This record gives sequence, structure tokens and C-alpha cells, in this order.
Amino acid sequence: MQKLLISSCLFGNPVRYNGKALALELQTLKQHFELLPFCPEVSTGLPIPRPAAEIIYRQKHNTTRVIQDDGLDVTDAFMLGAKLTLKFCQTHHIKLALLTEFSPSCGSTEIYDGTFSGSKVSGQGVTAQLLNQHGVKVFNQFNINALIERITRA
Repeated sequence: MQKLLISSCLFGNPVRYNGKALALELQTLKQHFELLPFCPEVSTGLPIPRPAAEIIYRQKHNTTRVIQDDGLDVTDAFMLGAKLTLKFCQTHHIKLALLTEFSPSCGSTEIYDGTFSGSKVSGQGVTAQLLNQHGVKVFNQFNINALIERITRA
């Protein structure tokens, strides 16, 4: 059975910034995959709960930073979490991931815009981007059918 990295919060673990989960109904996924939960932020020791964080692009300096809503720069922790997630995938020979959309780590097509206003923009979180760069195909909780189609066509 093929292995699937799944965001720990989607698996039902209360690890999100607000101490909650975004649990999915996993029965269909379990029929097709061995589910391996992982949270990039928790893997680096960030606390639960923790302040919300968003990616901020600073055009003047051509830099991307991950900043909490209290102003603390947590870019290094998020980058480390991305690297630890990639290492986990490589260790377990994982080629597919189901990650939490809009997250500054896990967003695969959209993330919050960095203003903490609830607005979203096209983009990827740091973990999703690193996984994609290394051949791990990333899906989110809104395109699970495409993920299942991919495995059933193979």
C-alpha cells in the first residue's frame, strides 16, 4: 500500500496554532493509503497553541519571511520544519502528501496574504514548496478526489 504524508491536524491531532484539529473523514483514504501524520511546526518545537503566522513577502528586499501576528519572526522554525518534513518523506519513501490549505507551512495553492486580515492569495507554504521541489506531489483537503484518482489510475 502506498504511503501518504498527511498533516497531523487533518489526521485529527490538535496541533494547529489555535490548539485545534481540522479532522477529516479518513475511511476512504485508509482504503488506498498508509497514512503517516506529521506537523512541520510541532516537529521544530513550536508550542501548541501558538500565535497565528503568515508569510510576508518584502519586495524591497526580495525576501520571504514567516511572521506571527505578535510580530515575532519564525521563518527559521518554519524552514526547519519544511526540511524535517522532507527528511521524513525521504526516510519513509513518501511521494504523495495531503497538507492543510492556507497554512504558511502546508498551503499548496493558496496562503493567507500576510496582513492577518483573513485575505488569501495564490501561493504555497514553505513545506509544500520544498516537497514539490523534491518530487513529492502535494494535495490539500479540498482536492482529495484528485489524490484518490491519481492512485486508482496508476
